[in-house]
Amino acid sequence: MDVPIPVLFLLLALAPLSHSAAGKGEKVLVRARFYYGNYDKKSFPPTFDLQFDGNHWTSVETTADTTVFYEVIYVLKDDHTSICLAQTHPNQFPFISALEVRSIDAKMYTHVHSNYALFIKHTIAYGASKAIRYPDDPYDRYWTPEEEDNGYTAVKNDATSIKVEVPEKPPEAVLMNAVTSSSTTEPLILATKIGISSVPIYLIMYFSEVTQLDSGQQRSFVFCVDNDIASDPIVPTYGSVFELYLTNTTATPNTTFSLIATTDSTLPPLINAMELFYVAEQTDGTNSKDVEGLATLQSKFSVLKEWTGDPCLPSMFTWDWVNCSSDHVPRVTALYLNGYGLSGSLPDFSSLDALETMNLADNNLGGSIPTSLSKNKELNLVISGNSDLCSSSSNLCEKTKTKIHLAAPKAFLSQYQQEDQ
Repeated sequence: MDVPIPVLFLLLALAPLSHSAAGKGEKVLVRARFYYGNYDKKSFPPTFDLQFDGNHWTSVETTADTTVFYEVIYVLKDDHTSICLAQTHPNQFPFISALEVRSIDAKMYTHVHSNYALFIKHTIAYGASKAIRYPDDPYDRYWTPEEEDNGYTAVKNDATSIKVEVPEKPPEAVLMNAVTSSSTTEPLILATKIGISSVPIYLIMYFSEVTQLDSGQQRSFVFCVDNDIASDPIVPTYGSVFELYLTNTTATPNTTFSLIATTDSTLPPLINAMELFYVAEQTDGTNSKDVEGLATLQSKFSVLKEWTGDPCLPSMFTWDWVNCSSDHVPRVTALYLNGYGLSGSLPDFSSLDALETMNLADNNLGGSIPTSLSKNKELNLVISGNSDLCSSSSNLCEKTKTKIHLAAPKAFLSQYQQEDQ
């Protein structure tokens, strides 16, 4: 059984990812699983947020005694990725049972731009009696039988093998079963259970004829959205697979997807498998120069290493001591490190060139202030309570017990020049 890990805010940093797993520019499938099982003896399954690389993934809603899981496919923007759990309700503490990362062929799922994440809503193996995943699917996608009994007829494919030559590479196992409607006059309705009022989707359907048809038989049908024809006639081939996809479409809970037999078809419509994704653009993350500067500070001051993941995103979960702009690519505009117990000298973090405020008060810092700070006349720099911190490495850098509030570097230099005289 998976053991839950309770947390207030947890970053699961998968970094660096080896080349054999995935790296920058490669595509991954990430699956997070949660089994509450009353591990905390409170009989209160929590709700919390799930994030990846600064992007909101979903709101996790756990149950008392069942496993829930969430999946997303995206392209890595670095050689690492971060998965975060964030508390959103008082006394409801996030936990996680398992986290899986799978590499996906870069040529798969390319009908949507690589900057968009694909949040898996359904991966259905119609007519199957059990879930299908690795080793049947080398990418470990989790194909499940349709949950509802919709009255359709489950049929088995009698082909000894099926040639799969479509980009998304559905496993042969999901093509060995299918469902059909009862007659050519009955549409085959695809249940999508879209639970959002309006959401962009990416839909992929797979079709493979289940038996060798004789000369008097024909299976032909069209795909319809809200009863409007959205495809050419589909004629599945025995021993191979046909793939039909739908993108650039916004769906609602009332949107209907159906397969309707053409007038010349003697057999009802059929479907073997379907994938449905919600689609959302990924953030580019906090400006890389700012991330570099913060990493320098964290390397110097171990107390700051507690904060991980994107410092500015999602905006509800900005690091406690960081303030960010609201730009599409956020900039770090303020650091509030007063009273954090920092000691020693300040490193060079000049790459944080959008800073407007930096509060270093009431620490135990010493040595000289980096030139990038002391010469920045636009910076509101507060250093009071650091008796050993001075303006430069010159002879002006003498120990003093004087408390200093530096509103601007020019005022700081002027004060010490007067004292030196």
